[in-house]
Amino acid sequence: MEFGSIKSTVGLIYDEFMQNADTRTENWLLMSSPIPQTIIITAYIYFVTSLGPRIMENRKAFDLKGVLVVYNFSVVALSLYMCYEFVMSGWGTGYSFRCDLVDYSDSPQGLRMAATCWLYYFSKFIEMLDTIFFVLRKKNSQVTFLHVYHHSIMPFTWWFGVRFSAGGLGTFHALLNCVVHVIMYTYYGLTAMGPKYQKYLWWKKYLTTIQLIQFVMVTSHISQYFFIKDCPYQFPIFVYIIGLYGLIFLFLFLNFWYHAYTKGKRLPKVLQAQTWSHHTNGVMNGNANHDKDE
Repeated sequence: MEFGSIKSTVGLIYDEFMQNADTRTENWLLMSSPIPQTIIITAYIYFVTSLGPRIMENRKAFDLKGVLVVYNFSVVALSLYMCYEFVMSGWGTGYSFRCDLVDYSDSPQGLRMAATCWLYYFSKFIEMLDTIFFVLRKKNSQVTFLHVYHHSIMPFTWWFGVRFSAGGLGTFHALLNCVVHVIMYTYYGLTAMGPKYQKYLWWKKYLTTIQLIQFVMVTSHISQYFFIKDCPYQFPIFVYIIGLYGLIFLFLFLNFWYHAYTKGKRLPKVLQAQTWSHHTNGVMNGNANHDKDE
């Protein structure tokens, strides 16, 4: 009886919470409730941390060079497309880069931005393949807590973004992340193609700079909200979440930059493996291990 009462109360709270959701996106794939994505994310965590390594324990690592080439350049193409859509649905067609509100109308522009936000959300599931490929290639040292956490939390939080706030100033970090992914996954794709393409990777040393610039821009942009006198952004909670992510990863990058370049020495290997190498590719995705496909 008590359990039934708790269940009923939770159901009422959820229903009241969802009354503020964007009705335009409620029937889109994975958008009906957070349960389907929660199942996918849970299965992902279980596979990459437990089931996968056990299956691969006594097996030979898969040679996925061809798959990695196709996968990485496919992510490049998808990221380019999302860049274009984010620009055309707001960031290059009217957004002020300051207090940009969500357009909840059924206008072509508003629906285009909402659809782009959903595609960005869905791309986070595609990028889970990063970790699965690590497991299949027996690169288990790269499957760290922060890496798995990053790939799990992004789609989970973005579900709420698409259902409640598909557009406006909260999507700037997504646009930047897509731009960075074009560069990063191009590098990964070329790396996966083998040693003969090393001559085209002279710009590897600039990847850290690109990442650092991304975090500075994300943090600076979202911080404007706290200094604008009147900005009626519909769901400020997303501003706080984005700001927190931006600051955390900005400090991680600055710490790496200080130890690796300013002091002229690299981070300790343990710290690199657990904190830096695989979890600093952007506020919302990817892999910062510049040699992951070599």
